[in-house]
Amino acid sequence: MRHRLASAEWRRLARLFAALVGLGVAVALAPAASAAAASDDSIDRQRVGDWLDARVPDRMREAKLPGFSIAVVRDGATVYAGGFGARDPARGLPATADTLFGIGSVTKSFVAIAILQLADEGRLRLDDPVSKYVPLELGLPGRPITIHHLLTHTAGFPNLDTSNVLISRGLGRDTGVPMASTADFYRFVNGAKDEVRFAPGERYFYSNESWRMLGHIVQAVSGQPFHRYISERILRPLGMVRTTFVPARVLEDPDHLTPHRIGENGVEATPLPYPNPDDNPDFAFLSAAGGLFSSAREMTSYVNALIARGGYGGGRLAKEESVARMQTEQIRIGEDLFGPYGYGYGLGVSDLLGQRLLSHGGSISVSTAYMAFIPTLGIGVVMMGNGAGFDYETLTHEVLALLMGHDPESVLPGVAIARRMDRLVGEYAIYGGLSTMSVTHRDGLLWLGAGGGPDTPLVPEDRAYATGRFRLLRDGDESVIEFVDDANDGISAIVDRNVFHKRD
Repeated sequence: MRHRLASAEWRRLARLFAALVGLGVAVALAPAASAAAASDDSIDRQRVGDWLDARVPDRMREAKLPGFSIAVVRDGATVYAGGFGARDPARGLPATADTLFGIGSVTKSFVAIAILQLADEGRLRLDDPVSKYVPLELGLPGRPITIHHLLTHTAGFPNLDTSNVLISRGLGRDTGVPMASTADFYRFVNGAKDEVRFAPGERYFYSNESWRMLGHIVQAVSGQPFHRYISERILRPLGMVRTTFVPARVLEDPDHLTPHRIGENGVEATPLPYPNPDDNPDFAFLSAAGGLFSSAREMTSYVNALIARGGYGGGRLAKEESVARMQTEQIRIGEDLFGPYGYGYGLGVSDLLGQRLLSHGGSISVSTAYMAFIPTLGIGVVMMGNGAGFDYETLTHEVLALLMGHDPESVLPGVAIARRMDRLVGEYAIYGGLSTMSVTHRDGLLWLGAGGGPDTPLVPEDRAYATGRFRLLRDGDESVIEFVDDANDGISAIVDRNVFHKRD
């Protein structure tokens, strides 16, 4: 960690001396600064690479994820970029850091930037009623839904599942709900008047509908189809030339995913679920909830711009104060193992080891992604895969902890919890083996199996799983099971009048 600070100090000194005494001094200092930075980058690359090599293949196997890509940044530089597995298993084509994947709801932060650009230009206000720009009829009398409410998922109505309607159709499982036009979309959304139970701003309901409306607002105010605005005002300035909303362009690219889902016959290839927005530009805003395709390597340009609060080499995506607001908690959602967490504009706001973490995941069922960064430390991670079920968040925390100079297994509570849970997994029997039970780990919980009946979830007494005490609830009746881990005798489970011993 001291070496990192020394390297950063070298860079600051080089810039300072260049300003004070001219180019000659800057040239004299640059080699030392560059050598220190290169040394740091190589250390990061080795540390991150070793960690990923030791863990990602097994986790991909467990999640049945065919291909996976990742890129890691620090101080504007990419310190690691690589791929695991296959982007196209049928043809044996490898996933790389340049493979195009569907990034799902990570798209939402791009939409937030677009809205902030228009606000910075005075073309809209965040406290404007949504109905000023699009035909939304939902809301309560005297309490209009504003653009701010859409940006924070606090419009007052719950998820209406338009993504299920649209993605299911793309995957050949049509729900039967008409939704192929702007009129269809608002006919469906405005029909949900009885679903409005809360005033705007009171309650967080993750809402893809809200972000489609934000995309429509971008379209209405700019006079451009949504996807073209994002391309011209965000993607091109950042040099993200392969990133696109157009599935046809993805399939034309020599390094693109084959999307996969787990079906009745195992992992199977599927089509890309989003339609071509160029075919129906008036309804291009349907892609605003999660229709962007990108690569891990290209996304590093975007992550670095967010870390710099909107700044990049050639200019600025939005005013610094606007991007700062985007990265500030606007609504509290809950609490996790690191403390409270909430939502800004298109970004989750939480804590990781005492540092403010900005993040967002995304899924279009057949492709998934995760983006996270810590602005104060200049570090970030982007991950993608051609399937669902992979635990991106845990791996993200591990990689960022490594970049912070920590041993993830020592400092991340989730790692310790998983270790404690897995230690309890196994077969148990009482004296003489006359009664048995089993403990399994799935879906983030421990499950007790006994007597041939259905498994029962074990509810931990404490979130850290430190006490070994769990509650069992069956038909309203509650009982307690306590696991005792003895260094000499191994693990035992006390259940009512019985003591079950874990078998080796």
